[in-house]
Amino acid sequence: MNIHSVAMATGILPDAASILHAFGPWVLGGIALLIFIESGVLFPFLPGDSLLVTAAVLAGPLGIQPWQVLLVGIPAAILGDQVGYWLGRRFGRRLFREGARVLRPERLHDAESFFERYGGGSLVLGRFVPIVRTYVPVAAGTAHMPYRRFVLWNTLGATLWVVAMTLIGLLLGGIPFIVDNIDVLMIVIVLISVLPVVVAIVRKTLASRRARAATEAD
Repeated sequence: MNIHSVAMATGILPDAASILHAFGPWVLGGIALLIFIESGVLFPFLPGDSLLVTAAVLAGPLGIQPWQVLLVGIPAAILGDQVGYWLGRRFGRRLFREGARVLRPERLHDAESFFERYGGGSLVLGRFVPIVRTYVPVAAGTAHMPYRRFVLWNTLGATLWVVAMTLIGLLLGGIPFIVDNIDVLMIVIVLISVLPVVVAIVRKTLASRRARAATEAD
């Protein structure tokens, strides 16, 4: 059971279909608002994936067209990440202090190195993972990822995500398992995609530890 399913089961969050129907004639504005908030305003517990998929599946009953979902969803996703990037760049570095248990300055340096090397890919792949997509732009801003580079990859990731979710709704919406488990499926796909990067990072970390241990032994 995914995060959104748990929230819906406990009554914390209504299902995507109920949300869309509740917007009534303002459904497109509602889609844009929720995508914007989830994408970078530090409120990740919204059904972004399932909202887009369900909007495509129920386009007819909702009185909208799939292309309209794209028209409002893509700009909302891009702008949401812009806000997240700005929040990270403006306030994120203040959270890192000497002597802190987690947010130490060296962690910030690691984040900067990560976004220098993998920043583009993380913005694209992270977009397909619930919660992660909310905080990746904040992390990018905190690490001072070059803004032009951020805009390029953010736009690509947002566009691919909204288009992919809408297409899934159009092509596979008749399969209940796909619609009900879209978050889990996206996470599995992304994990498989980033596995080579994770392996490379683990190998580098282990090599650094062995080199440090050898130096200390000498």
